Amino acid sequence: MKRQVFFSFEYNKDVWRAGQIRNMGKVDNSSTFSDNDWEEVKEKTDTAIRNWIDNQLKMRSCLVVLIGSTTSTRKWVQYEIKKAYELNKGIVGIYINKLKDKNGYQSLKGCNPFYHIYTNSNERLSKYVTCFESKCLNSTYVYNDIKNNIENLIEEAIFNAGKY
Repeated sequence: MKRQVFFSFEYNKDVWRAGQIRNMGKVDNSSTFSDNDWEEVKEKTDTAIRNWIDNQLKMRSCLVVLIGSTTSTRKWVQYEIKKAYELNKGIVGIYINKLKDKNGYQSLKGCNPFYHIYTNSNERLSKYVTCFESKCLNSTYVYNDIKNNIENLIEEAIFNAGKY
């Protein structure tokens, strides 16, 4: 069974990489919104964006944070992580910096976006959330590594939801 997930990523830098992940066919099609959806949402007020994120997360079983070079510093990514934690959703991170962008470039590895977010027991969320990083260096092999592991990563995250 393919899961409904919410993909969190830095739109401007990583939309191309995120598109590769979304199009793997490993999650339910309702998880893959079009780039036009986000273009429309991001033009709204902060309250409208929060409401859109909240509604999207309520319908999903897992938050998949696609980690690029500066993902951890993004306001909406941080909000999405905190909201998924609050809703007891599965949470998993996947480093995508070694996937090529539309210009054929890889990027630097970013910081763990869960490190500066704390649980209700004042522990770092990074202690509990898996961040998958392919050991491969070639973008094609990284893609295949993510494709071969993403379903298990999502299932593990859902299984562990609410245990931290």
